This record gives sequence, structure tokens and C-alpha cells, in this order.
Amino acid sequence: MKILVTGAKGFIGKNLIAELRNKKYNEIFEFDKEIDFKLLDDYCKEADFVFHLAGVNRPKEQAEFMEGNFGFTSDLLNTLKKYSNTCPVMISSSIQAELNNPYGESKKAVEDLLFDYGKVTGAKVLIYRFPNVFGKWCRQNYNSAVATFCHNIAHDLPIHVNDSSVVMNLVYIDDVVNELINALKGKENKVGEFCEVPVVHKITLGKIVDLIYSFKKSREDRSVPDMSDEFTKKLYSTYLSYLPENKFSYELKMNVDQRGSFTEFIKTPDRGQVSVNISKSGITKGNHWHHTKNEKFLVVSGKGVIRFRKIDSDEVIEYFVSGDKMEVVDIPTGYIHNIENLGEIDMVTIMWANEVFDPEKPDTYFLEV
Repeated sequence: MKILVTGAKGFIGKNLIAELRNKKYNEIFEFDKEIDFKLLDDYCKEADFVFHLAGVNRPKEQAEFMEGNFGFTSDLLNTLKKYSNTCPVMISSSIQAELNNPYGESKKAVEDLLFDYGKVTGAKVLIYRFPNVFGKWCRQNYNSAVATFCHNIAHDLPIHVNDSSVVMNLVYIDDVVNELINALKGKENKVGEFCEVPVVHKITLGKIVDLIYSFKKSREDRSVPDMSDEFTKKLYSTYLSYLPENKFSYELKMNVDQRGSFTEFIKTPDRGQVSVNISKSGITKGNHWHHTKNEKFLVVSGKGVIRFRKIDSDEVIEYFVSGDKMEVVDIPTGYIHNIENLGEIDMVTIMWANEVFDPEKPDTYFLEV
């Protein structure tokens, strides 16, 4: 299948082409404003499907809206007609096509042009009125508030919010690409005469800003956001894509003593926390029990033993552990437990607890195994 993508170097185009290649669509005609216009002739002659994503968003003169959007679309459709190519044509329009402004008027003109083209030629036409699209590779300080906020907050630059109560309708780039590939397969999500991305997120501008600032702060408190919320998950992925390349990493606080170290790695609002425990040779840590707090231990380097004893029993249970055998050991409530390094090198243990440590309510009671 030969696929023509106009606006190939744009935000949606780059993401779409990357996923098309992932799915082994290898004959892709990438057309952008920097490419020789004569190639469009060859592409229109051979294309089996057209994704028309090219458009003008921020021109120097308002007249460029109509010239770049309506004018180029006319050239594209006329070239397809020239070769009697009635392959399906998808265009990216905008919800602003309903508004009375130069950009919206140009998009409405493109929609009407494509509808007429479909009637005259019999070609299948797919018009998507996209709301605000966000995700990786979107250009900041251009036409996306989300991209600008993510970039500026990640780079310690100021942002400006005129009205935090404004409700935004947002679609995530992966959802857009998935829908476009479904359209390529003839499974588009059509609602009336237009097509739509099925997943739309409604959220206030203020909430978006608060979330992005919380992502930045999460490095300081070693947390990750609530990934069960789809919008938060997508926005966090977007934010990370705007991190400065010299700031991908961040340090953790190691609590070091003569026994080794204990370092909190990740804290979550609903799934507890993960820590890294390093014990020196011959060292025993723990000797405590919990009412409700429960843990999982995974030794990834070195070797040792985890011992258990019920608080009302003298019987000691032993589990021998080693980095040579990845084995998770549950730490049940009501059992006194400790972990001893039996090897000659440091023993490294990944520890998960079902709740974030609260010094006011530690639920930790010391007793010897």
C-alpha cells in the first residue's frame, strides 16, 4: 500500500509516519513544504491513500491562511483528478472551522472543497475536526498551550495563564495516530459527516498547569503520578519528552551508615513505595513487625537469608535468597522479620512497601527474630 502524507515533518505527520513504519507500512510518500513540489505529481499518481496533514497555523499575513490551507488542498485534489486517482483522502481540519476567524474560515473552505471533491469523483473523503492535540514532538511556543507549558516548566521558564477556568478539549497524539491508522484500514470513527478521535479529554487550563508543576516537583519527593488516570498518564509522558537533555537524571538521597544504605526510589499515591537496600557483609537489618504494612523483598545482588517469626511463636522460618535466582519474598503482617547478608560482597535488595512511609504512623514495632 502506497501512502501519501502531506505535512510529513509536522507534529501529527512525524508521529503518524513513525507508527506506520512500526506497523511495516514501508511505501510512504513524505511530502512537506521543503520538498520539491514536482514530487507531488508522482505521489498523487501512485498513492493508494492520502493523509493530508499539511496546513498553515501561524502565518505572517492572514491571507496566507487561505493560500496555504485552501490553495494547497486545491492543488492536491486537482493533481489526484489529473491521474483519475480516486483513492481515499483524509484531511486534518479543526474545531475552529465552526468559528468566524481567518484560520477557521480557511479550514471550513477546505472541508467544503473536499466534500465537493468526494461527490464529483466518488472518492472516499474523511474529515477530522481535531480539537487541541498534545504529545511528544509538538512545537512549543507555536500553537499548543500544553507543549509550551511542558517546555517552559521543564526548563524553569515562566508561563502565562490568562484564565485558569477555561475548559480545554484535548486529544492525545497516540489516540490520533491510532484512529488515523484505523481510517487507513477502513475502520474510521465516523459521527455524522465528520470523523472523530474517540477519546477526548476535557480539563481546565488551571488543572493542566497544576499537574505539570506536580510532575516537576515529583523528582524532589521521589513520587510518580497516578497512572490510573488516563489523562495524567498521557500528560506525564508528554512532559518528560520536553526535559532538557542535560537533565534526564536526578539524584536520590542515600541514607548511609556503617551497615550499608537505604534509598527511597519511587513513591506513589496508591501503590506504596519502592526502595533500594544495600547491606554490607555479615550485617542484619530489620528485626521488626507490622500490623498492616506489608512488603516484598527481591535480592538482586549478593546472597542472604530472610528470617520470620510469629510474635507469639518461637519457631523461626528461613528463606535463603540470592541475586543468582530472582525470587520475590512476601513479608506478611504479624511476622517479625529480618534480612542478613551471608556473602562477602554487598547484598542489594529491592524493597516494596504497600504504603508510603509516614513517620507519624510508621506501623513498625521492633523485636528480635
